[in-house]
Amino acid sequence: MPDRCRRHGRRSRGRCALVAAVGVTQVVTGCSLHRAPSTELAFPAVVSGASARPAPLRSTLGRYEPTSIAIPRIAVNAPLTRVGSEGNGQIKAPPLDDHNLAGWYERGATPGEPGTAVIVGHLDTTGGPAVFARLRELEQGDVVGVVRADETVAVFKITAVEQVAKHRFPAGRVHGSGQGGVPELRLVTCAGTYDESRRSYPDNLILYATFAAAYRVADLLKT
Repeated sequence: MPDRCRRHGRRSRGRCALVAAVGVTQVVTGCSLHRAPSTELAFPAVVSGASARPAPLRSTLGRYEPTSIAIPRIAVNAPLTRVGSEGNGQIKAPPLDDHNLAGWYERGATPGEPGTAVIVGHLDTTGGPAVFARLRELEQGDVVGVVRADETVAVFKITAVEQVAKHRFPAGRVHGSGQGGVPELRLVTCAGTYDESRRSYPDNLILYATFAAAYRVADLLKT
C-alpha cells in the first residue's frame, strides 16, 4: 500500500492508516461485516467498579468476528470491515468512501479472544474528518467496546499511547501478545503534520488497550 494519506480538501487518493503486518504476504480485500454501529450501548454501567451491573461474562471469548466499535469519549460508533495486507506486509486501510468505517485486521485475533486484535482507521478524507479523527484525545483508562458477531461486547481499557514515524513502526509491540494470553487491542491511525509534497502523514498514532470484561449486547442496550 502506498505510503500516502488522504486529507480533507485534497484530491489525492492516498490512504491513511498504514501499519506493518507480521509474516503476512497475502493481499486480502476488505469486505463489510454488515453490522450497524452500536450507538446505544450503556458503557458507564460496565466501568463503574466491582459492583457494576450487569455482571460480566467469562474472562475471555472465542473467535467471532467483530462487527462494530464504540468509543464513548470521542463519540465513535462505527461499523467494522475486514482488512488484509498488502504485498509488502503492510495492513490495508479500510475503503475511503465511508468516513465512518474502521478496519479489523483479519489475520490477528478477534477482539476478546486471547491474542492481539488490531483495528485501523483513517484520520481524515477529502471530505473532512474520518472515524479516528479524535483518537489523540484518548488517555489511559478510557474505554473501547467492540461488538462481535456472537452478540457479545469485548470491553478494553487504554493502557498506553504512542506516536511513531511510519518507517519505525513497532510491529513487535503492536502485534505481540501479552503475558498469559490476555486479549489485547491496538487502535492505529495517521499522525504528524501533513506533508503536501508527499501527500502523506509521516507518523502513526498507536493506542494500546487491555481486555477489561465481556458482556452480552442485550445487557448493555440503553432502555
